[in-house]
Amino acid sequence: MKLTKFLPIVFVLALMACNKPAGELVGTGANGNFKEAHPFGMVYIKKGAAMLGSNTQNAIFGEPDNQLMVTVDAFWMDETEITNDEYKQFVNWVRDSIAYTRLVEAGFTEYAIEPKDDEVDEENFQINWKKKIPWNSAEEDIQEALAYLYYPDTKTINTSLYHYRYSWVNYDEASLARNRFDVSRGRYPKGASVRVDTAWVDELNAIHDSTIVHRLTGNPNELVTHMIINIYPDTMVWVRDFEYAYNEPMLLKYFSHPGFALYPVVGVTWEQAHAFCQWRTDFFLKHSTVDAQVYRLPTEAEWEYAARGGRKMATYPWGGNYARDEKGCYLANFKPFRGSYMDDTGTATKQVAQFRPNDFGLFDMAGNVAEWTSSAYNKSTNAYVNDLNPQLQYMARKSDADVLKRKVVKGGSWKDISYYLQCGTRTYEYQYESRSYIGFRCVRSYIGD
Repeated sequence: MKLTKFLPIVFVLALMACNKPAGELVGTGANGNFKEAHPFGMVYIKKGAAMLGSNTQNAIFGEPDNQLMVTVDAFWMDETEITNDEYKQFVNWVRDSIAYTRLVEAGFTEYAIEPKDDEVDEENFQINWKKKIPWNSAEEDIQEALAYLYYPDTKTINTSLYHYRYSWVNYDEASLARNRFDVSRGRYPKGASVRVDTAWVDELNAIHDSTIVHRLTGNPNELVTHMIINIYPDTMVWVRDFEYAYNEPMLLKYFSHPGFALYPVVGVTWEQAHAFCQWRTDFFLKHSTVDAQVYRLPTEAEWEYAARGGRKMATYPWGGNYARDEKGCYLANFKPFRGSYMDDTGTATKQVAQFRPNDFGLFDMAGNVAEWTSSAYNKSTNAYVNDLNPQLQYMARKSDADVLKRKVVKGGSWKDISYYLQCGTRTYEYQYESRSYIGFRCVRSYIGD
């Protein structure tokens, strides 16, 4: 009886052996059936082709931009722009990491993960995120440790301390012809070098950075740029962007009040948006058991392709040639007429997803706030970029001229006329500038075809 039970198992093993004969090329055993899970809050953008460039005359130069038919690979894209509430999760994470660090440095090692068979190193440790921060503790030593986060003698948080440290690999420098790695000899050519940025904080908590040159020897760290950036949004943009206007109520409450939680975050530079993507990637991978592509800002081509919603020549994300529907209702939050902001039901920004999505299911690809892309700005980009996943990328260094720090901005905003809402319209802003009308959303490349 026992022998009879084992016969089917022996038969299956024999079949497996026949399918993978010894001594033959059979691979590593991966079955190729991986299917990526749907990221929360994102929309799947299928691969496809679209015409890039404006369908109408340029509003400034009076002539149409160069158009280019391109193909874009599949990717995931945030359904809406990043909201105040979502960005606040990033801000609170940075705040809490500083608080944990201060507590551990003050000797409260229970707020660090204790390594096996060793004591907590107060200079190099992992935070124990499961243990709550005792913000309201009456213990004097704890109060003293956490007082670092507040202005002296107040209970007001000092947001200028919200520094986030991150790094990335300079693939654009590594890909230069002079830095081509000789794989047959396992070495870089003579004179190969890269420019990278490094950063530090002085005793007054001011951030400094500079550009350094590394000779390439093969150490991967030579290609890494290290950054420190304050990530709190610039709330002063509501006053700075508009002279002779009373926008102080937005300055005081737009980011901090829960009534604006589902409004798009503004006052964020390209550099801060880039840092957010780095943090979002690390945060996801630390809580996921499955590897994934990084979160990042969309390329200009990805953004424009997604905005057209699968329509190759769509003027606006909704597919039509006008900013109103057949009933005369406006289809986005923008500036319909001079001095008349509220005809579309919004005076400044509106809560996200208040207008119909495009055919891909994306909200507010026109109006509300314009959006950062990862692409460097050049007015002749479409004349020379590749027609497969086109991208003009340049990670500007601290030492670079300002003209090299321009990033493409797409979509138009609540304060723009309808021309800037068109899918093909492009403008720019400097990567270190923040505006009350520029936000962003993230993408993630799709694994597979």
